[in-house]
Amino acid sequence: MTEAYAELGALSNFTFLEGASHPHELALTAKALGHAAFGIADRNSLAGLVRGLAAAEHEKIRLRFVPGCRLCLPDGTEYLVWPTDRAGYGRLATLLSHGRMRAPKGECHLSRQEMIESAEGWVMALIPPDQPDAAFAVRLRQDARALRRLAMPLFCAAIHRHGGDDAKRLDALAAMGQPLLAAGGVRFHRSGRRPLADLLTAIRLGVTVDRLGEHALANAEAHLKPPAEMRRLFGRWPEAVANTARVLDACRFSLRELRYEYPEEILEPGLTAQQTLERRVAEACRTHWPGGVPQKVARQIEAEMRLIAAKDYAPYFLTVDEIVRFANGRGILCQGRGSAANSAVCYVLGITAVPPDKHDLLFARFLSEARDEPPDIDVDFEHERREEVIQHIYDRYGRDRAAIAATLSRFRARGAIREAGKAMGLSEDITARLAKGAWGLEQASFAEIAREQGLEPEADRRLAWALQLAGELVGFPRHLSTHVGGFVITKGPLTELAVVTRAAMEGRTTLEWDKDDIEVLRILKVDVLGLGMLSCLRRAFALIEAGGGPRLDLKHVPQDCAETYAMLSRADSVGVFQVESRAQMNMLPRLRPREFYDLVIEVAIVRPGPIQGDMVHPYLHRRANPQNVTYPSEELRGVLHKTLGVPLFQEQAMQLAITAAGFSEARADQLRRAMGTFKGQGQVEQFRAEFTEGMVARGYERDFAERCFRQIEGFGSYGFPESHAASFAQLVYTSAWIKRHHPAAFACSLLNSQPMGFYAPAQLVRDAREHGVRVRPVDVHHSGWDCALEPDPGSAGGLALRLGLRLVQGLNAEAAGRLLATRPFRDMGDAVRRAALPRDSVTALARADAFRSLGLDSRAALWAARAAEPAPPPDELPLFAAAAEAAPTLPPLTDGERLALDWGATGLSLRAHPLALLRPWLGPVNTRSLLHAPRGARIRLPGLVLVRQRPGSSKGVVFFTVEDEHGTANLVLYPDVVAAHRPAVLGARLLVAEGRLEREDSGAVPILHLIARRLEDHSAILDGLHRLDLPGGAFPAETQLARADEIGRGGSPRSSIPRAIPRLGRSRDFH
Repeated sequence: MTEAYAELGALSNFTFLEGASHPHELALTAKALGHAAFGIADRNSLAGLVRGLAAAEHEKIRLRFVPGCRLCLPDGTEYLVWPTDRAGYGRLATLLSHGRMRAPKGECHLSRQEMIESAEGWVMALIPPDQPDAAFAVRLRQDARALRRLAMPLFCAAIHRHGGDDAKRLDALAAMGQPLLAAGGVRFHRSGRRPLADLLTAIRLGVTVDRLGEHALANAEAHLKPPAEMRRLFGRWPEAVANTARVLDACRFSLRELRYEYPEEILEPGLTAQQTLERRVAEACRTHWPGGVPQKVARQIEAEMRLIAAKDYAPYFLTVDEIVRFANGRGILCQGRGSAANSAVCYVLGITAVPPDKHDLLFARFLSEARDEPPDIDVDFEHERREEVIQHIYDRYGRDRAAIAATLSRFRARGAIREAGKAMGLSEDITARLAKGAWGLEQASFAEIAREQGLEPEADRRLAWALQLAGELVGFPRHLSTHVGGFVITKGPLTELAVVTRAAMEGRTTLEWDKDDIEVLRILKVDVLGLGMLSCLRRAFALIEAGGGPRLDLKHVPQDCAETYAMLSRADSVGVFQVESRAQMNMLPRLRPREFYDLVIEVAIVRPGPIQGDMVHPYLHRRANPQNVTYPSEELRGVLHKTLGVPLFQEQAMQLAITAAGFSEARADQLRRAMGTFKGQGQVEQFRAEFTEGMVARGYERDFAERCFRQIEGFGSYGFPESHAASFAQLVYTSAWIKRHHPAAFACSLLNSQPMGFYAPAQLVRDAREHGVRVRPVDVHHSGWDCALEPDPGSAGGLALRLGLRLVQGLNAEAAGRLLATRPFRDMGDAVRRAALPRDSVTALARADAFRSLGLDSRAALWAARAAEPAPPPDELPLFAAAAEAAPTLPPLTDGERLALDWGATGLSLRAHPLALLRPWLGPVNTRSLLHAPRGARIRLPGLVLVRQRPGSSKGVVFFTVEDEHGTANLVLYPDVVAAHRPAVLGARLLVAEGRLEREDSGAVPILHLIARRLEDHSAILDGLHRLDLPGGAFPAETQLARADEIGRGGSPRSSIPRAIPRLGRSRDFH
């Protein structure tokens, strides 16, 4: 009988920029070649092990997985390590954690003595150098004596390098007295990956492949080989191959043995965790419902508490409750979302905000007897104060018990072509052009992009190789960073469960595993997330109260406001949470929300899942014609009546499977999990026959059953749970109510919470003015750091918006703080001297026209700023006096110069829109013209590009939002237009689009789209806007060649005006 063989020490691409194959590629190839198992051993890391486990367990592979590691010491010595049991694994994870915590991010510092002290319950193999000598033999013997607590004698790793001297080399190793083990020589799954392996080495070393020298692979033999080939290569040393089977017998540890233990935070003396939770829930119920808990809610709470007790999840709920209590105690707004919003217990504890007595939510979507996995509660906190919560968790549980999950950063198209091009020796100019053109790669290969850039891959072998390798590099792990807030908190030392490492951000520690790895191992994760809208709402509540309004919070905003719903029906939603995008604004007039549940549907329906599942149009048709709504059966009416017979939510898909197809609750939950991974792995398809045949067997038409399944498939492309949509809808309504009734506070809060949302400050200020809010400019005497509200009877709500110093580009908070602490000032010199303002800060304020209260306009202030010196002379400041006496008579600013300074200083202008000045040269058609144009009209529309969007569900269609002095318009660019005008699509700031107008007049306001067929990039005109003559003059021909270095060249006082608008029109792009 032929003895089994397995490669146990392969490097995966989780040895970043060295391993050249994904774990699943290694697993699939090992299975195909007939290996008895396969193992991964990455350098000082366990990061790729869970991916290896998941791949090995895949139904198409079913191969045993052996977790390992390659320990690398500072002297260059390397060991392969495989833990044989859970305790040995814990010692390995702890050793690596200690090595990473004391080293800079990305490094691991281990000593030989620490390794020896930890090496119990391990199998180890010392990796020899390329030329093993007497010194290595001594080290091998010393290590064999020192490592006496190993599960097997220390091995010597044997690698066949195909270098011509393998026989001599392996004979020498065999003569050293320790058993040989054929392991550790694999860097990729197939020989064709050798070029990519060399490319990765070049990227890692920062050189081109031409200069790799001895670092380049000598051949392509570092790939997985069939067992028969390994036995042939090691024919003279058969024990090297046979020992892999012995190691397999010894290493029975599986990552599935990692048992997560919940933290036991028994915060009330004498009570168990379950009793503590029951007491807190009872107290909260009395607070929520002083007159008694509604019967329906009481039954739900009772059922949930029974399940929580059966699953022993009370410590988890208490942990989340403790975090939320801390936030509430500090005045930090927070709200739970996701499937946890299905829970009545989460609601009464104040974790979520969806009332269970008002909404029929599916608790099984969150937790059930059938689900053998921990619950998952996501809580959003104010993004600017989330760090307080994070540090509280570290302080409360200790850094040995709490860490944030990792986020795996992968090579995307732009990064891949940039790095591959550099490593292959392409010029910076060529790699920059290729990287710029790589946006939207789903519709174009690297070769096609190169041709669009005027390059010929067929004629340039180096370029062709760079493009091919860049394609292979896309999707490869690049490095680990910190997850947005997924905390793992354990009962015992976390370092015995996973490797904990230092994060880039001071004061944080992270795991090596990301959220997908954690889910595979069923480890508890509490998502402590940051949400900008919560910061915005907290500011708005404070401003409303300070302005004499009511004291509000998330639970006490007046509900069911008809004026708020009417505003949303007009798509008047700039700045409103979740419904300010182009797609949402188009949906609002069609949906015409009238009640809260309409907002739940609005949030969920504009998603790839419902769109790809063909649910949107059927729902809108039924909503417009409710008399035509029918249901195939009464049992489906109960499932789908809230959405008029169209399944829009994941919960409905689960209920549909249970009710109409006969799925058990457990099987329906498996379908839910498959919906979450459909896009990546196509797992929903395995349920097709069971689902459709189950419906047919229960009397439903096959065509209807197939249609239902197609809709369920759509959820795999990101469909929303109803509970998640309901949580977000709460914030939609709250932000919309504030916008409708307190527009000044709303705008002020948005500006002070930037960056967030779709729109830049210029569009937020414009929207506020359109709602009757008077906006006052930045001023050194009247502005604080933040934007603020000032009494003004002529402004909406009696409050005007004063722009804050935070908007002044080039002014930092420290300089602004000195300014605020020392005002008022007599003149600019007084301000500069007392606030110790550096010249660049003075110039920034001058460009922002912030010295108006001191009698200086922008030109005069800029002229005076040239003499600004913060250090005061003995008495007064004669330098400023002299400068003032010597100042020439300055000509007034032209409109173009004023606009240039405004936009360059603050990113907005309260005077005019750039296109208002350019209108004589751009033609009369504007966004207002579209309102009166007929459907199908041919339009030539200029506009500043505000937002570019390329949704994953759009099949290559790109959407632009453009703006002029009258409003905004939506452009639709089909793939052929994107391909034909790629430079303009990627980079245009001022665009002229020609196309056909599409309009729909069935909603509260017309829905307009310009289907663009031709694009012109006129961005260069913006850079010469400051040269625009006074009205009536001609647009100077040299505008597009305007120099950026005119300031400082002396001569005319106009030289105090810098280049027009530094990159005016930068868009916010969402891919």
